[in-house]
Amino acid sequence: IKTSFKRQPAVGAPLPHDSAHLHVTGRASYTDDLPEPRNLLHVAVGMSSVAHAELVAMDLSKVLAAPGVVDVCIAKDIPGDNNFGPIIADDPIFATDLVQCVGQPVFAVAARTVDAARKAVRFARIDYREREAILDALTAVEKQSFVLPSETLIRGEPDAALKAAPHRLRRRVFLGGQDQFYLEGHIAMAVPQEDGCLTVYSSTQHPDEVQMMIAHATNRAAKDVTVICRRMGGAFGGKESQAALIACIAALASDKTARPCKLRLDRDDDMIMTGKRHDFVIDYDVGFDDNGLILGIDFELASRCGMSADLSGPVNDRAMFSCDNAYYLENVRILSHRCKTNTVSNTAFRGFGGPQGMFAIEYAIEDIARKLGKDPLQVRRRNFYGKDERNITHYQQRVDDNVIEEIFDRLLVSSDYEKRRREIRKFNDTSPILKRGIAMTPVKFGISFTNTLLNQAGALVHVYKDGTIQRNH
Repeated sequence: IKTSFKRQPAVGAPLPHDSAHLHVTGRASYTDDLPEPRNLLHVAVGMSSVAHAELVAMDLSKVLAAPGVVDVCIAKDIPGDNNFGPIIADDPIFATDLVQCVGQPVFAVAARTVDAARKAVRFARIDYREREAILDALTAVEKQSFVLPSETLIRGEPDAALKAAPHRLRRRVFLGGQDQFYLEGHIAMAVPQEDGCLTVYSSTQHPDEVQMMIAHATNRAAKDVTVICRRMGGAFGGKESQAALIACIAALASDKTARPCKLRLDRDDDMIMTGKRHDFVIDYDVGFDDNGLILGIDFELASRCGMSADLSGPVNDRAMFSCDNAYYLENVRILSHRCKTNTVSNTAFRGFGGPQGMFAIEYAIEDIARKLGKDPLQVRRRNFYGKDERNITHYQQRVDDNVIEEIFDRLLVSSDYEKRRREIRKFNDTSPILKRGIAMTPVKFGISFTNTLLNQAGALVHVYKDGTIQRNH
């Protein structure tokens, strides 16, 4: 690859990704492509088959006797903390007396081959005493089952505004979840080093958190754990907190066997064991005038967080902060429930709660338009944030450099929205079954973390004697 040092403008230029030539030629190395150390063992995870139960007894004798098996790991083998929860210590690496969801890790097997490890976990005999399971958000709200306390955000006088509004609508909306489905599944390889140190190759979005969780679990100092992630084959939030679980299991197996250990989840196990986008139940009560201007709105959000808190706090906070999207809500109440259910812990997913909040207000906008017989575009425009007034969010941030009106007008013309809408209406009038639709929807999305402390970054730059530069960030 030849590099030109002639200065050229970068803004708007089609600059190639620095690894693009490796990606397109298949030479980019991911964790599973790295050379495997001598005496490497492969790890598989034994998972709970029930949603909520006491763990009465566990017989792993047939697992240990299975062909190729070297050892097994359970909670008692963890020398440090049995936890990988990123914020609250409520997420055990291995279950102890209680299992709280299908797919929760109970033990791990280290064997000489991948197939041997995956076959061996099926020989476990586990006795459960089942308990009632809470599987959905509405049941959790009814039973007051929460991973974190509910939060409320209020601006203005929503009750008075709703009561005085000429029009009022109430609705309950169900918003489903999604699986990240990264092409590279969860994987980690732990390699013992001299003097008790450990190097872990992990497909993770958060290497320093993985480092700390491994250190806590294996009873090491952080300086004795090195975590390396050269690249990921996709993540989308799924490897932000929960990659630590995979890395901790690999590290614990490596410690117990004193050999390098790799854990690469089978795709089915990956989807069963790890979290998704939070699904929500959204209730809203909205009052508005004849032109569609929202005078008051009351939201109640219930998200299915799963068995532990994981990142549900900031995810649900961002959903609350995104309930305005691009619209000024003068009188608003948002009640957010973080529901504890006997399902896998949901986690970060692209947008991090923002899409769920935007979905809530956009559904309300569409509802208002249907009620008034207006194009939703008109209702959206009527409620946009302003420039000098109506430009403070419900979380007290000023919307600076607001160009939503200009952008909307330009896109309205360049997209031929009106012409396409007329054509779609004509098509729908003559098509009794197949229908078409069109929408023009704005997005206001904050890129910062909900915790101010986290809004920082760092970089390390090496300048070498031949003038070349290496940058880590």
